[in-house]
Amino acid sequence: MPVHLFGQMADMDAIMAVAARHNLAVIEDAAQSIGATYKGRQCGTIGTMGCYSFFPSKNLGTLGDGGMMVTPDAAFGQKLAWFRNHGSNPKYYHKWIGGNFRLDTIHAAALLVKLPHLKKWSDMRRANAALYDKHFAGCGEVKTPVIRDYNTSVRNQYVICVPRRNELMEFLKQAGIGVEVYYPVSMHLQECFAYLGHKRGDFPNAETAQDTSLALPIYSELTEAQIAHVAGKVKEFFNGSQ
Repeated sequence: MPVHLFGQMADMDAIMAVAARHNLAVIEDAAQSIGATYKGRQCGTIGTMGCYSFFPSKNLGTLGDGGMMVTPDAAFGQKLAWFRNHGSNPKYYHKWIGGNFRLDTIHAAALLVKLPHLKKWSDMRRANAALYDKHFAGCGEVKTPVIRDYNTSVRNQYVICVPRRNELMEFLKQAGIGVEVYYPVSMHLQECFAYLGHKRGDFPNAETAQDTSLALPIYSELTEAQIAHVAGKVKEFFNGSQ
């Protein structure tokens, strides 16, 4: 289950090659990346199935919770449709145990209104990210996101990696700037997986990410002045602490 995190797709060629060798299904978690591409291919269309989120905070969000699954396999797609409707086929005859996973009509209507604007919003997010990159050029303390040449990111988040992350986060919040730490505890350190016996130090890359990453505002309606203000406050924090 590759996760197209923060709006950029995972390395799908390598993932699909592993899946082919072991006869595995590939479920793309495209919750944060609708509209992103990998070598010209849309997210959610390469694996066995793609899953999208329409939670209000996503790039394409509805009025409440919701989502969508897509698959190139017509028979599999039909089965998914049955599962979302209590596993019944035909109505009132249940071959499988399913659930009520239907998208509310009002939520679907909101998505139909928003969908034509998605590309424009994604372009605006990419432009905002480019401005952040420009502001942080030469700021050695700030590691900015890297987008692979063959990918197009929808910039669901703009996540920097910095030393003294928690201090910077508090400094920005005191300045009235909304920031967020996505995934502050790595999977191997979560209480629910304690039975696996992992400890801190077992996955150093994940732990570095959990300790240093910080998401800055990136929504499409940000102005250049607002971006300059946020970036300026980040640089002020590090310049003032030298």
